[in-house]
Amino acid sequence: METKEQFEHVMSECRSLFAKKLHDYGAAWRIMRPTSLTDQIYIKANRIRSIETKGVSLVGEGIVPEFIGIVNYAIIGLIQLERGYSESPDDMTESEALAAYDKHAGQTLALMLRKNHDYDEAWRGMRVSSYTDLILMKVFRTKQIESLGGDTLVSEDIHIIRNGKAD
Repeated sequence: METKEQFEHVMSECRSLFAKKLHDYGAAWRIMRPTSLTDQIYIKANRIRSIETKGVSLVGEGIVPEFIGIVNYAIIGLIQLERGYSESPDDMTESEALAAYDKHAGQTLALMLRKNHDYDEAWRGMRVSSYTDLILMKVFRTKQIESLGGDTLVSEDIHIIRNGKAD
């Protein structure tokens, strides 16, 4: 399978789970503030690292569901940055949530393909544990930028949400 097809396959698996959870829970995630989403991604990445380090999961779930969770929480984060968080999960229909998911997943896929071109598929030579460490590092960077209120000197900015709206 070519890289584009591999990326699309993984994104399809992530979307499928997102749609099923959306059906079961509605858009309950709409109440989450960006800092809470950062922490959710941290929890998932930290669990992956724990399983990698210990070599066993007592819950019985492997790391793949956690990576899917990271992808989905990251896309939820993009939706929240665009729309702001809500006081009620009822402000977004299932079809609106899926459309927003598809929009951000498509933009993310396009960015990944451009980066893949520039990095000449270097990711294929990486260890899975390196992905985990990179995700954790980026989560810690994001948490620091959130703590600074987005006031960075040279780093890429993240949108900070105040009162439900992105700055």
